[in-house]
Amino acid sequence: MDIAALIVGLVVAVLLVTTVARRLDWPEPLCLIAVGVAVSYLPGVPEVHLVPEVVLLGLLPPLLYATAIQTSLVDFRANRGPIALLSVGLVTFTTLVVGFVAWLVIPGLPLAAGFAIGAVIAPPDAVAATAVARRVGMPRKIVRLLEGESLVNDAAALVALRTAIAGIAGSVTLWQIGGDFLRAAGVGILIGLLVGFVAAMIRTRLEDPVTDTALSLAVPFIAYLSAEAFHGSGVLAVVLAGLILGHKAPEMLSGSSRLASRLNWQTIQFLLENMVFLLIGLQVRPILAEVARGDLSGWQLTVICSAILLVTILTRAVWMFGIASARRLFRLKAWRWSYSAVVAWAGMRGVVTLAAAFVLPDDTPQRAVLVLAAFVVVAGTLVLQGSSLPWLVRRLKLPAPDPAEDALQEAALINAMSHAALAKLEEVRTPDDPPEVLDRLRDRMRHRTDSAWERLGTQGSLEETPSSAYRRLRLEMMEAERQYFVEARDAGKADDEVLRRVLERLDIEESMLDRAKEEAPLAENRELRTPAATAGSCKHLSHAWREVDPTSQDQCAACVEEGLNWVHLRMCLKCGNVACCDSSVGKHATRHFQDTLHPVMRSFEPGETWRWCFVDKQLG
Repeated sequence: MDIAALIVGLVVAVLLVTTVARRLDWPEPLCLIAVGVAVSYLPGVPEVHLVPEVVLLGLLPPLLYATAIQTSLVDFRANRGPIALLSVGLVTFTTLVVGFVAWLVIPGLPLAAGFAIGAVIAPPDAVAATAVARRVGMPRKIVRLLEGESLVNDAAALVALRTAIAGIAGSVTLWQIGGDFLRAAGVGILIGLLVGFVAAMIRTRLEDPVTDTALSLAVPFIAYLSAEAFHGSGVLAVVLAGLILGHKAPEMLSGSSRLASRLNWQTIQFLLENMVFLLIGLQVRPILAEVARGDLSGWQLTVICSAILLVTILTRAVWMFGIASARRLFRLKAWRWSYSAVVAWAGMRGVVTLAAAFVLPDDTPQRAVLVLAAFVVVAGTLVLQGSSLPWLVRRLKLPAPDPAEDALQEAALINAMSHAALAKLEEVRTPDDPPEVLDRLRDRMRHRTDSAWERLGTQGSLEETPSSAYRRLRLEMMEAERQYFVEARDAGKADDEVLRRVLERLDIEESMLDRAKEEAPLAENRELRTPAATAGSCKHLSHAWREVDPTSQDQCAACVEEGLNWVHLRMCLKCGNVACCDSSVGKHATRHFQDTLHPVMRSFEPGETWRWCFVDKQLG
């Protein structure tokens, strides 16, 4: 009963604190930690002891899995070198440096115990990194690197901690350290691959979203427990299984299964991430009570904790700038200094560090001081680095993800997918297929493509694009449908099973409506160019078109002549003709191509320079 009450209390506290923090635009992790500290000192509130197994088995696997299934395997492979340097190289470097400093400043501490606290403190936390990164709006290159690092570094740190604890009890050779690491990594990778591919094979055959979601909830625990049973890294097993299943999801799952899985894991991730920060705050009271029973003064404890926090922060900075300098010295490709500075400052620690500190054996010399130092590092990095990271990103003027560039990539991808779908339609259609059905399918593809392109541009003659009008009107219609549904349900006009099926169909259609999102404007004097990942190439796009004057500066002359409105404007690179896009009623840019066979047009919207080849249907 007490455990159930604690879980309910944590969930309610998370919901209240995050809601208030979002309304006040305060950082949620810091608010949750502060509330946890305050609650721990309230009269009548029992001490919450953070059992290591609860974190390492109950919280860590689902949190890592939730992040892994949303991480691109393609990006992870592309960044495997930098990720390895941070998740293995930096963890090892931090373990050694922090361990040596702890040995110097803590009286009576064996060197092996120093390395143990170094391993505890070494890994930045996946939860803290992603939580702050999402709020800051960092460049995606940095976010991918931090996510990749935080997915893997726990494995290296836990292996180092296991070795250091063995060193406290007796002697450990370098060969044993290397052997433990290789065995943990090898077994973890093998189990992760096995669980990932077997789970993918099973889920491919499941059609029921409920059964599929139930299996996905079991996967991280199956991977973790299996790897640990064979003395491997459970962390690596969970991460690999998650990366494989996230990569294979578009091929193996139905749309309803993907939707259910995505919503369920987002909910789990939200609750666990925020409960983690609340639990960190609740540990303050028992940690301080244990330290007070020791023989060190408050001044000594302050010096010890400050020294370990400072060296933790500096070690990451030294490593990042040292790697960057070495790469430049050998004339290898290196990140710009501003990127290195942000990565160096994004070393927040989290609940894994605190849980690992409690793993230290009870007979470890100065154990209470080591646990306090771990808490100070967690709280200090979250407060110092987590709160100042947004300022640093703004100060260095790092570019946030560009919503307009994202919209252009999305429109190009949807356009190409629609062409593939229409080509398949022509391939599989039969003479018996009703023409009205074929027209309806073509119209649906056209509407989806047009709505994606309509998000671009600003100077159309319409106050509202056709897709926005469709969205607004359809939502009003659906509201009327839902009201009648409620009346029919209350009057008992249909069986409950029928009512549920009708409501599910209505909900699915509503979720498919492309709701308008507030997008940040383009930076002043910046051109929206075609992203490299989306840009195509053909002889028409690569042709050196001479500069021509546009036939108009802000209108489609054909629309004006015919009394029509336009959505966006395009300009022919061959003759300069300015005409309206395909979302407009007149479709005069396409008509111009059909009449003249001039192959390439460019956007004539302010701040946009992307081009389109009508012949090869390529964005350039």
